[in-house]
Amino acid sequence: MPITEFLEKNASLYKDDVSLVEINPELHSKTLVTWKEFSLIEPSSRNGIRSEITWGDFDKKANRFANFLLSRGIKKGDRVAVLLMNCLEWLPIYFGILKTGALAVPLNFRYASDEIDYCLKLSNSSSLIFGPEFIGRIEEIYNKIPNIKPLLYVGKDCPSFAESYDKLVTYCSSKKPDIHLDDNDDGAIYFSSGTTGFPKAILHTHGNLVHSCITEQAHHHQTKDDIFLCIPPLYHTGAKMHWFGNLYTGGKAVLLKGTEPHWTLKAVSDEKCTIVWLLVPWAQDILDAIERGDIELSEYNISQWRLMHIGAQPVPQSLIKRWLKYFPNHEYDTNYGLSESTGPGCVHLGIENIHKVGSIGKAGYGWQTKIVDEKRNAVKRGDVGELAVKGPAVMKCYYNDEKATNEVLSDGWLYTGDMAMEDEDGFIYLVDRKKDVIITGGENIYPVQIEDFLRKHEAVKDCAVIGMPDKRLGEITAAIIQLKDGFLLSEEDVNLFCLDLPRYKRPRVIIFSDVPRNPTGKIEKPKLRKAYCGEDIVAKQVRN
Repeated sequence: MPITEFLEKNASLYKDDVSLVEINPELHSKTLVTWKEFSLIEPSSRNGIRSEITWGDFDKKANRFANFLLSRGIKKGDRVAVLLMNCLEWLPIYFGILKTGALAVPLNFRYASDEIDYCLKLSNSSSLIFGPEFIGRIEEIYNKIPNIKPLLYVGKDCPSFAESYDKLVTYCSSKKPDIHLDDNDDGAIYFSSGTTGFPKAILHTHGNLVHSCITEQAHHHQTKDDIFLCIPPLYHTGAKMHWFGNLYTGGKAVLLKGTEPHWTLKAVSDEKCTIVWLLVPWAQDILDAIERGDIELSEYNISQWRLMHIGAQPVPQSLIKRWLKYFPNHEYDTNYGLSESTGPGCVHLGIENIHKVGSIGKAGYGWQTKIVDEKRNAVKRGDVGELAVKGPAVMKCYYNDEKATNEVLSDGWLYTGDMAMEDEDGFIYLVDRKKDVIITGGENIYPVQIEDFLRKHEAVKDCAVIGMPDKRLGEITAAIIQLKDGFLLSEEDVNLFCLDLPRYKRPRVIIFSDVPRNPTGKIEKPKLRKAYCGEDIVAKQVRN
């Protein structure tokens, strides 16, 4: 079955129930407001700060957009790109594309104009729909993409080089298009994070997307009554595929446009959210705000919040232990996945395995896992190797890149590039990215292990460990440390703290700076290497 059938089922069974809520704590002046200020604004004067649609409206909007695209010559197998910030229109547009039989091609909102141009051409996109935040970037490449038609704009004051989505789509037929779709039809192209260069195009079928829905519900047991708070960007598989659990059951979702801790807790409180997926920095910010006294949990109605799950990067054990201190009644789950595995779920901890915090868990629903050496032979339990996964949601291929596909896909197995180990109980622990392993004096060092250790220090908000070139050892470890507000720390303090680490793992260079992360929460280590590895660092080295 195609994934669009879940939407159509919900529209039939729950026509008048709310499907999506958008909360935007930002006034038209672009001045951010606190939740206290927001609550004092009369509902009639909130200027769209909160809005919602029902399942029936969701399906009608998707059908109208599908019929518009069909009227403009978009056909089954074409590709339609989406470049929008999270908004109520995002998901109806996505499903409207799928209903035509075309492929949805979500684009990262941080892409520069040249990256947008690259991805449009790599995916052979026929059309693009974009929002006001991207007018300048699209204008820069407009003359390079003359075949991208229609070029649609969502918002007020449509630029002259585009057509207005609202004016053109509003009066189209809301009847379901007569397009046959099944599991094997191509459904979407997602892009890899691009941390090592321009991104790869990842092709997924409707069957991949459907299995992601089933996996999410199997892991987190969503019911019709669950309300999912979605904060991460919808262009990414992580946010959307976690929302798929509510799509599967017909539950409501809340799109929060902002990550400030007060907004998150207020949204949970006001909308009665039961499930929240967080990235590590956002969870860290909530905990820091509580410990600073900026947030008093008794001011929020959060007793219905049953599940906090987290993923997209290695999760420090110390973070979860802190979280459970303040939220002791929460179910907790870690979710592991890649865009190539249709997002999270190929490995998950399981809410029943809280005693294994620190592990990413075991093979997810319908999945298999193995850990292999460089020749792709299974390693002994307890040894470090590359994690491979196999299941119904493994990508079809890297679109238009047979060589890259063959490098990671073999006999149905997806080789993730993540180094991992399995304990005596069969639980998998991430060690690091294969490309991030530091080799110093012949020893393999896995930065994640050092990062987890450093984050245990009360003054450390975030940290990243990278390898720096060294003539004698090949590489040495460097720690970039971001401090919590109001805390001070010296290199000597860090060195003393690290005495509990084996000597060869102790950072040789200490740098106090911000740790950059991409929209999915992953540390952008290429940026750090570019910033620090090209410098003369001899004077900065701290020989332990």
